Amino acid sequence: MRQGGNHTPLRAAARGFVMRAAAAAIALGIGGSVAAEDIKIGIVSFLSGQAADSFGVPAVNGAKALIDAFNSGAAPAPYNKKGMGGLTINAVYIDENGGATKQVQELRNLYEREKVDLVIGYVSSGDCLAVSPVAEEMKKLLVLYDCGTPRIFEEAKYKYVFRTASHGAMDNIAAARYLKARNVKVDTINMINQDYAWGHDSLKDFTLSMSVLYPNAKVLSDQRPKFGAGQYGTEISQLMSRQADVTHSSLWGGDLQALVLQSMPRGLFRKSQVVLTAADHVLVPLAEKMPDGTILGARGAYGMLAPKSDLNDWWWKLYQDKNGVYPVQAPYRMAQSLMGVKLAVEKAIAANGGKKPSGEQIAAALRGSEWEAPGGRVKMVIGEGQQAIQPTAIGRTKWDPAKKLVVMEDIVRFNAECVNPPANMKAEDWIKAGFPGAKCN
Repeated sequence: MRQGGNHTPLRAAARGFVMRAAAAAIALGIGGSVAAEDIKIGIVSFLSGQAADSFGVPAVNGAKALIDAFNSGAAPAPYNKKGMGGLTINAVYIDENGGATKQVQELRNLYEREKVDLVIGYVSSGDCLAVSPVAEEMKKLLVLYDCGTPRIFEEAKYKYVFRTASHGAMDNIAAARYLKARNVKVDTINMINQDYAWGHDSLKDFTLSMSVLYPNAKVLSDQRPKFGAGQYGTEISQLMSRQADVTHSSLWGGDLQALVLQSMPRGLFRKSQVVLTAADHVLVPLAEKMPDGTILGARGAYGMLAPKSDLNDWWWKLYQDKNGVYPVQAPYRMAQSLMGVKLAVEKAIAANGGKKPSGEQIAAALRGSEWEAPGGRVKMVIGEGQQAIQPTAIGRTKWDPAKKLVVMEDIVRFNAECVNPPANMKAEDWIKAGFPGAKCN
């Protein structure tokens, strides 16, 4: 695990405009690949707004670094063919800020005006729920690289929509399992989660998991501020007035930073064991202000929680050399999405006689596939092969004054099959049934 070096803060987000990046015009043919063609990919993430600095811009920075490496043939095997099987990657970057209605129109523009071959994108659960049916209706390939709600593939079936990362049930199941593995006393629980799809699903999955692992634990306070609220004085007062053994939160981005900074002077982190299920991206900007001993997840084995591997070492160095800061969950998720798509495109090219494949052919190659990513092995095994599962890790924060950054200690790693539901069950049903068939270390 990489934990060394000094790092500069995350770069500021681009504001109010669409960023576009094009690769070289002509691809070099490799084997049976077709020269002088490209594959055009729309990449959607927050480039402005409160989610930009911690999520959207790092994800786009990761995409740019990785696409440059792919196009120059500088990535390690099995990602060492130039571009995607000889097709130069031409990326069009779109700002996710503005709400679901705007994103639906932006998605249509990408397919109809920009003529992209596929779209990789979306952080917000609400945006993912809005754009997925549109891509399916248009019969265009859409790869969700993030968002957390399990509802995407539990409430609908898709042929053209994929998600190359685990949904949010994994984060909350793993957090509950971590508490149990470390014998943390939990008689009472407080919660603060955002009042929209991501917060609701996280709240449900954590409370259901705790009801299985800690059946006698009692919820004292359930706070649900609006997304982007920014001020949490009232909620913190409620949490402090009914102090609990554990305080759970799935807040992220600027909201999470605000909660930490506003609750620190009032002693919330001293008086309750705080569990943050999606929080590694705030460790760099908060630095020494992040309380030691906070139980924290990264929505996967990412960043300071990533496993040691040659691929992870290469990815870490690539991103840090380009951006002056180590990669956290958003660029990790973007990287594993691009890696999975690259292998699927190359498989589809081979099956198509060396010619550029259609969206349907790429989808067929991606469906049910597996690949190694910097955070571990990704398996497209649920949602009828359209939804990924992956391993994850949870640990505790510790400020290292010598390294001048927060490192992770007391890490527990979980197999994908320990914290993700099987193919034939919804996450909620699997948790309620007591995790039947779970394969844990």
